[in-house]
Amino acid sequence: MSDRPVGIVGGGIVGLAVARELTRRFPGREVVVFEKEDRLAAHQTGHNSGVVHAGIYYAPGSLKAQLCTRGRSLLRDYCAEHDLPYDQCGKLVVAVDDSELGRLDELERRSRENGVPGLRRVDATGIADVEPHATGAAALHSPETAITDYVAVAEQCGRDVEAAGGRVLTSTPVRGIRRRGGLVEVRAGDRVHRLDRLVVCAGLQADRVAGMVDADHQEPRIIPFRGEYLTVSASKRELVRGMVYPVPDPQYPFLGVHFTRRVTGDLEVGPNAVLALQREGYGRFDVDLTDLRSIASWPGFWHLARQHWRTGVTEAWGSVSTSAYMQAASRYVPAIGPDDVVRSRAGVRAQAVDRDGSMVDDFRIASEDGIVSVRNAPSPAATSSLAIAEYIVERVPMGA
Repeated sequence: MSDRPVGIVGGGIVGLAVARELTRRFPGREVVVFEKEDRLAAHQTGHNSGVVHAGIYYAPGSLKAQLCTRGRSLLRDYCAEHDLPYDQCGKLVVAVDDSELGRLDELERRSRENGVPGLRRVDATGIADVEPHATGAAALHSPETAITDYVAVAEQCGRDVEAAGGRVLTSTPVRGIRRRGGLVEVRAGDRVHRLDRLVVCAGLQADRVAGMVDADHQEPRIIPFRGEYLTVSASKRELVRGMVYPVPDPQYPFLGVHFTRRVTGDLEVGPNAVLALQREGYGRFDVDLTDLRSIASWPGFWHLARQHWRTGVTEAWGSVSTSAYMQAASRYVPAIGPDDVVRSRAGVRAQAVDRDGSMVDDFRIASEDGIVSVRNAPSPAATSSLAIAEYIVERVPMGA
């Protein structure tokens, strides 16, 4: 490699994991991370559910399946090495009645092919053994599904980068990228950085930053979906020991409203999936006109809306009504109802949508002329982050 720095756009968990991996593979090589916020892990990393996925849902052979399996193992060891929270509390994916058993069968097939450790299928009695207050016809029990604190993990990666001589620049938004004379010029903060290679891990802004690299390549477009969480009251939170999930609808990349234990001891219900009118707006009434124009101008959004408007209306009603929100969740844990929860936090998911309206499901990573763009990195990107970093550094030429 040349003696020029390698740059990373994005101080979320994926960008920081890539930066850390570069310092490990190329000791002494300067790595610089550009983060526009005044802190790391400010958006998707800092607003997710904290779940360490075991690989149940993902199509065998997909990047998601491969990197989730590897990433979970790497993340577990990394947390142990740095004394970070990691609670292997387990998860039940529950079919509430016989109509969902076919979908549960398909999940079990995928799980077996993906080598989900310790997976077992249980009947109604087995559900009660694992989660005494949950109900259903059958379930998959994943005992090694875990929870962690992804902000703490990301911040530790940042410290590792700096300890190896790299730089992590917060409050440094990237305003322009161009190739020039075999180098990559990045206009960030108040100066131009001349780099050998660049990796873009911009999350909610992935399409816009990639557009700085190649204005003609607009696909996919990020359509933001807000996911709202409810927190279960202290008097009821011990009714769920670990996690209780529904069998997801195969039409959607979302996993459905579920009960999730947090490393803080809290129990949350969520998230739903409501169209957000601001990419980095976490309030129900947050609107950004630039983001709104981006949504409305993308043909893929209108194709998506025509196909799934009924589901969108249902999700929007759940956002307004706690009773409607909890109607589905209470099917799995009937003892927790609308009176037992309060509205709490929200996150925004960067859902990549192709021009034809297809929601991009797998990770999408593009490389050309010294610039790697992570165009789509939805869940389980946090689980897979250390493995995604390996994938990028191993497979994408980083310079001669």
